[in-house]
Amino acid sequence: MQRLFITGIGSGLGEALAHRFVKEGWHIYAVGRHCPRELAVHPNVSFLTCDLSNPAHINTQLVPFVSKQSFDLAVLNAGMLGDIKPLVHTSFEELETVMRLNVWANKAVIDALCAHTRTRHIVAISSGAAINGSKGWGSYAISKAALNMLLKVYAKECESTHFTALAPGVIDTPMVRYIINDVDENIYPSAARLKRGPIQTPQEAAVRLYETFPKLLAYESGSFLDVRKMDS
Repeated sequence: MQRLFITGIGSGLGEALAHRFVKEGWHIYAVGRHCPRELAVHPNVSFLTCDLSNPAHINTQLVPFVSKQSFDLAVLNAGMLGDIKPLVHTSFEELETVMRLNVWANKAVIDALCAHTRTRHIVAISSGAAINGSKGWGSYAISKAALNMLLKVYAKECESTHFTALAPGVIDTPMVRYIINDVDENIYPSAARLKRGPIQTPQEAAVRLYETFPKLLAYESGSFLDVRKMDS
């Protein structure tokens, strides 16, 4: 039976991916703040309640959870947006909150996987925001750009594991709804483009990504890829 490690299955893309992999017969080792009930009672789901924004939790709880396991795939999905607003009005504390989950937590998870498991492929969910540099997206864009570089460096240092930073396209999640409903598109043009572009349901994105993950191994380890460009 193939094994998946995944973070952030409480809702949205993470939950949809977990359901998809379970349906395909995988055993899932999942980490997050909470687990949807249907997944929590599934015999092929092992779940660890863990605050990924707290490095101490990762060291004391995650390592025993994954130690000596073998994973065919690890999906680092947990993340946060932060507020859409000018960087000049974004405090260091706000930036650090986003960086702690989007970058430093993933570093700690990768360290645990590389040191205590055999993991064939690690995919971190990134974003086109990492290279677009759009107005107002400062904390999120900086964190995802740092995440991309994090994986590029690990690819050169942990050569037994393949690394990919992957932008999954726009998905109907609370993060996207916040942008659609609360962000002024007259001030932030990127919000207007998002609203008028294609938006996937989490389930649609999960099917697309499930089919895409094996294809990523054909690309250089450490690559940043966008599923929208891979499909074109």
